[in-house]
Amino acid sequence: MKKLTESFLNILYPRRCPLCHEILKEQNSLICETCRKTLHPIEEPRCYKCGKPVREGEEYCSDCASVQHFYDRGRGIFVYNEKMRQSLVRYKYYGCREYGDFYSRAMYLYGKNEIALWKPELIVPVPVHRTKERKRGFNQSAYLAERISRYTGIPADLTLVKKIRKTKSQKKLTVYQRQENLKKAFCVQHSVSAGRILVVDDVYTTGSTIDAMARCLKEKGAEKIYFLTVCIGER
Repeated sequence: MKKLTESFLNILYPRRCPLCHEILKEQNSLICETCRKTLHPIEEPRCYKCGKPVREGEEYCSDCASVQHFYDRGRGIFVYNEKMRQSLVRYKYYGCREYGDFYSRAMYLYGKNEIALWKPELIVPVPVHRTKERKRGFNQSAYLAERISRYTGIPADLTLVKKIRKTKSQKKLTVYQRQENLKKAFCVQHSVSAGRILVVDDVYTTGSTIDAMARCLKEKGAEKIYFLTVCIGER
């Protein structure tokens, strides 16, 4: 019955490739064959702290070399280029929620070595303000966190951190303005029993959001904060 329902839905609402947005010839696939061949995860050398691509022989990107972050380590899977930006826009704002199935699968497959090394005890998504969640219909990061939890067996707490203050869009703000914009924006709902936490989000640019999450979680008892994102900005 479940397979019959899925087949019927695929006829009405065929799945599309998350990168080129074309209808998938194989509806059981998460990405078309053409895009699968051209999309590659960020490889070494990567920044030891945030995972951004760096030049051979460099240990840290220029951001991490000059800024002291509150999180411990992290990784973004793909470079945040124009194609990925458009893909994430469709995912968050235009109802292409199924794109999250591809993102979360890629995050698990290409990030599982880091997850095994970090040994997180809990997965926590970056929350969005309630007004934004009502407008979008879902929290894109919670969608990813829930599926990564299924792949790894690590429990996810989708409500541990709440965004209590509506903030400006981060896109056009400077690093300092981003930090100020997120001050006291997040609130941990209860005490944290897990010492090692994996924070999940869609994009990492300057690290301001992850730092704000790390700060509030560590204030409540967390010892190590790691992050995993779909995309990360270039150096």
